Amino acid sequence: MNPTEMETSGPGVSRHIRTVKRRRWGRLRQQWKLLGLFEIDQQHEFYSLTCMMKEGLCAAVQNTIDNPLPDELSEDDYTLEVTQIHKDFRMETYAGPVFASLRRSLGMTEKEYQQSLSSEGSYLQFISNSKSKADFFLTNDKRFFLKTQSKREVRFLLSNLRIYMEHLEKYPHSLLVKFLGVHRIKIAHQRMKYFIVMQSVFYPDDRITARYDIKGCEVSRWTDPAPEGSQIIVVLKDLNFEGQFIQLDHQRPWLLRQVEIDSAFLQTLNVLDYSLLLAHQPLHQDELTQSLSFTTLITRAKKSVNATSSPTHATSPTVPGVVAEEDSTLLSSELNTTQCHVTEMHSGNGATDIASPEEDKIEQQSRVGTESADLQTFQAQNRRLLPNFKNPLHVIDGPDQRYFIGIIDIFTVYGFKKRLEHLWKRLRHPRQTFSTVSPPAYCHRLCQWVQDHTK
Repeated sequence: MNPTEMETSGPGVSRHIRTVKRRRWGRLRQQWKLLGLFEIDQQHEFYSLTCMMKEGLCAAVQNTIDNPLPDELSEDDYTLEVTQIHKDFRMETYAGPVFASLRRSLGMTEKEYQQSLSSEGSYLQFISNSKSKADFFLTNDKRFFLKTQSKREVRFLLSNLRIYMEHLEKYPHSLLVKFLGVHRIKIAHQRMKYFIVMQSVFYPDDRITARYDIKGCEVSRWTDPAPEGSQIIVVLKDLNFEGQFIQLDHQRPWLLRQVEIDSAFLQTLNVLDYSLLLAHQPLHQDELTQSLSFTTLITRAKKSVNATSSPTHATSPTVPGVVAEEDSTLLSSELNTTQCHVTEMHSGNGATDIASPEEDKIEQQSRVGTESADLQTFQAQNRRLLPNFKNPLHVIDGPDQRYFIGIIDIFTVYGFKKRLEHLWKRLRHPRQTFSTVSPPAYCHRLCQWVQDHTK
């Protein structure tokens, strides 16, 4: 081998090639940062990883399909770890029955969940302006988010999983993000990666015109909007929303109370820095008119009835949900008629027996007592008539706009480091509000932001 050949094939050349590739990849990432969302094709650095994720998730869900859920979750279900060995990697699934029961309580079949996670279409990567070092992926249909997490964050979620599930059982219409799976993937000669699967708050996003990440403060809460007319996806922040309002009309009291309930729950976990995700799109004319139709009213009432199961009891049905009495603009006669129709639909053939006036009076008194108790339960659980939409728990229709709202990023504990950060930011930003404050202060401030920016 002559010197020239050695020069073109030596270690220095290899380092140069790797450097060129890194620079090229860096430029591509800078371009993609502008786009926000793009397909992970065969040239992408995460293509191999996401293919393994798809294969592992398909097998993990198949395991749930092949092993029916128990009637009631046990303590062992919360600590269960299942490892599946694949050709090039192994996948561990944590608390599989618990997350499967939550998926079922959301009206989601395991087959459709599996199909979405392991479809032939490539995953999408979302690069946001978040300071998080996590990687964000979406299924090809954009229905589910996959997010890499640290070991500490996964441990935090699993250690609080039972009270998280109890909160969702107590408040089935909660705005908290729905965690649908926790996994760890181990690839030979690489570091293990933990990741979670979540329901996307912004699904389906076809017509969404603006997206916001709200923390209720000022410091570092401005993002340059995308150029007008471009297809760039940019998640805006608090200061971008100033001067605007979430126009909800009669749904406003429901939202205020649910944000209070959910943020109070997060305060008990001693967490802060969570975000209120917000997006909106204009309602079409047919959507405006159908929201008033009687047929749609019945459909919405049916959707508010969770006919499957509660998150923690696989066979015990949850209580039907309606709009709280003080929040509703629907006539009580409409609600009563809707409930009657729903009852008839569940009763079978709808045939009625002729009862004597005395029997009818007793039955009416019994029904009134039952409805009164149910109404108190509805109000205590802060339920509402859910919209006839694919993602009803995170969708609220105002008079003119459809809003997508959810609470995400609930893993930041107010520990020693955050207390130091709070003191440092107080010195650096003496007259401004910033995200690192105590959980009670954070809870109060976010609730106040919603109060001030809704009508």
